[in-house]
Amino acid sequence: MSIPLSCFTQIRSYILRRAPRTWTNGVKYEQVTYYPRHKDHKDPPIKPTKLLMVQRVEKFKGNPYWDKNILIQLKLDKVASDIAIVKNTPEMCTLLWKIKHLIKVTPINMPDKLPNDESVQTWLHENGDLLMAPRVDPDREKATMEFINNPKRLDRKTLKEELRYRWLNPYDL
Repeated sequence: MSIPLSCFTQIRSYILRRAPRTWTNGVKYEQVTYYPRHKDHKDPPIKPTKLLMVQRVEKFKGNPYWDKNILIQLKLDKVASDIAIVKNTPEMCTLLWKIKHLIKVTPINMPDKLPNDESVQTWLHENGDLLMAPRVDPDREKATMEFINNPKRLDRKTLKEELRYRWLNPYDL
């Protein structure tokens, strides 16, 4: 009895996956080597963001252990919708560069002036915008609570019950 060869098929092999070292004239920025198209090419001046939002877009299973270790270090190994907020440092950018095929990196756009007190609510959108809402005014909050708890106000529940009662008993005798 012979065993079919399809059960012995190797899924992935990482032996020959090393990048060739044939490129020359690279410019070294911290720990990343950049290869410009032209020798006299200069990058325009930019103001980088301080924080990055990282989200895993590819599956965790089926990747080599060195990629999995980086994803575990960033705590992106559980659910694909989880995000990680990381600092924009050369060391972190080097880690992200190694797993760039598995993640989506979005720069976080923060407002110019950050408040000092902790009474500000913040929201982080999917596009990286960080929105801040100031604290609610106590007078406005009090007026809202008075309006909600007012017995003369016709809320949905009261209005529904009253109209149903009038529909079932059209004439009060």
